[in-house]
Parts: sequence; structure tokens; C-alpha cells
Amino acid sequence: MFQDSPIYDRLVAERGDVPTQARREAERVTRELEYVMRPLQSFGAGPSPERPTSPGAGWQRTALLPGTLPH
Repeated sequence: MFQDSPIYDRLVAERGDVPTQARREAERVTRELEYVMRPLQSFGAGPSPERPTSPGAGWQRTALLPGTLPH
């Protein structure tokens, strides 16, 4: 992208290759998120019989009003 660009080369020499570092970090975080967000079914565990699942619920929790406790 920035081939033969003396300004970019100078910035890399002074500050490091920030775009490459950011890309690598983003790829690492993406891999970690993919790992932790896998559904439990991929590990052989099914849904809990006492808690039915609803489609689209995913990992989100419902909001609680101030001062209320979950059951």
C-alpha cells in the first residue's frame, strides 16, 4: 500500500509499523472471540433442561431494574 513512500518509511522507523501491529492484534482478538463465543453444543453439552433457550438470545442478558435481583 505504501511502497516507495519515504514519509511512511520514516514514520515506521520512528514509531514502528503501527498498521501491521494493529492488524495482528485485531486478528488475535478475533481468534479469541471466536473461541469464547462458540456455543456449548460444540463441546458436547446440550441446553440445560430447566432453562429453555429462546432463539436469538445468544450471550446477551436481559436488563434488571435497579434494586431487583435475578431469580
